Amino acid sequence: MRYLYGFIMLLWLTGCKQPLEPRVVNNHYTLEECKEELLEAEDYSQGESIDKIVVVKKERKMYLYKEGKVQNTLPVSLGKNPIGHKQQQGDNRTPEGEFWISRKLCSPQYFRSLCISYPRPEDKVSAARRGVNPGGAVTLHGQPTWNADGKGDSYTLSKNWTQGCVAVTNSAMKELWYAVREGVPIIIR
Repeated sequence: MRYLYGFIMLLWLTGCKQPLEPRVVNNHYTLEECKEELLEAEDYSQGESIDKIVVVKKERKMYLYKEGKVQNTLPVSLGKNPIGHKQQQGDNRTPEGEFWISRKLCSPQYFRSLCISYPRPEDKVSAARRGVNPGGAVTLHGQPTWNADGKGDSYTLSKNWTQGCVAVTNSAMKELWYAVREGVPIIIR
């Protein structure tokens, strides 16, 4: 017991942090730890870095690359209407094409999110020609609060349920959170 206490004190004194664990209060994820990490630039680990993400919608899989080699493959959930490229707001489609991670976001509904650079200029032009809103706020995100503990992962990963985003488990989101920087390309096909 004394050893454990000493170890905890050492961690506290050296400022070492444990990886984020999802916490829910009043049906929302708490954001304090996430915001603190972003503020202190502790949201990235060079050793675990990923330099490209590829999502293959037909396979419902995400491939994480480093220096041209697949480092990990993750199952994903997509928009409820997964076939084809996003055409407009509310169509529940996941966009297709070449994008990049535009920023990291602490999400009260979905744990953590990596924002995807949709809509691109060509998406805006196409939507304007059709007189519709292209939509936006497309992210790669974790699980809804009811599944914060991951016990429902097999259920959520067996369905396409988002409004056009790419969803992963919270444990996968933790891996991505520390491995991805803004500007990393994400290809969705």
